[in-house]
Amino acid sequence: MLIIPLWADLTAVGLGGLQGAMFAAGFQGQRRLDPLGVAIIGILIGMGGGLIRDLLLGVPPATLQSNWYLIAAAGAALLGMLISSLLRRVNALVVVLDAVAIGMFGAFGTAKALVLGVPVIPAIFIGTAAAVGGSILRDVIMGLPVAIMHVGSLYAVAAIGGCSVLAVSVKLGVGIVPAAIIGIVVTAVIRVLAVVFDLSLPEQRELHRRKVAAETGVIPIVKP
Repeated sequence: MLIIPLWADLTAVGLGGLQGAMFAAGFQGQRRLDPLGVAIIGILIGMGGGLIRDLLLGVPPATLQSNWYLIAAAGAALLGMLISSLLRRVNALVVVLDAVAIGMFGAFGTAKALVLGVPVIPAIFIGTAAAVGGSILRDVIMGLPVAIMHVGSLYAVAAIGGCSVLAVSVKLGVGIVPAAIIGIVVTAVIRVLAVVFDLSLPEQRELHRRKVAAETGVIPIVKP
């Protein structure tokens, strides 16, 4: 059985909580959040991925087996709220920490799935779900469009990349811990590069237009 060190799990949860605080800081007007709202968002982002991972694996949620997870997620979010102006001035650092958090959630999810005997492709899916699960829950509870369903920075793609590298490395004989570290690094690098170079997947609309253009070259258009 893979035992994820408590300090590593809490680090990912805490980084998720900070991400929640930065997200909440962007709201203005009627959507502004009070400290309780910020804490809830921090808990959703910090703990949501782990909850989804363990539910998919059919095991007791690790985040509910210790008092420290809720404390870390809510505490990090509230701390982030207090120092949000400082965090905005070191935005580059926040992006890097966010990328590392995504990598950690994805790596822990994929590694745990593999150790429990889940096949490679489902294990990658579980790791990716753990990486993006918190943000999905956040968007749902806030009544916002789910971010990963729309054009944006490649954080879901980054998670898929890192989880895939981890799973392939394990199948090639690399130890689970070194493979997890490699997966975290790959995810973080892809995510940071996507932000730096403003990379995203093409819009569905563009793909549709290309498909139509190709079809109209061989199918006659009937005009009324």
